[in-house]
Amino acid sequence: MESIMSTGIWILIVVVAALLGAAGGFFLARRTMESYLKKNPPISEDMMRSMMTSMGQKPSQKKLNQMMAQMKAQSAQSTKK
Repeated sequence: MESIMSTGIWILIVVVAALLGAAGGFFLARRTMESYLKKNPPISEDMMRSMMTSMGQKPSQKKLNQMMAQMKAQSAQSTKK
């Protein structure tokens, strides 16, 4: 009877440790990705310039700066939520 109870406790410990590890890994990975995307935005100024050129627009530096500022503001607003 003693070995059955001991085995049950060990199974419970393993399950709880696995759940805690999965939750901790998820939040760590999420924080790491947010920090990476903040440092390295997915769309750069050159990419936006080529995208606007392919759509038939002639992008000025002022317009590119405005669009990049809007993207940064939108990104900052979404991280506050």
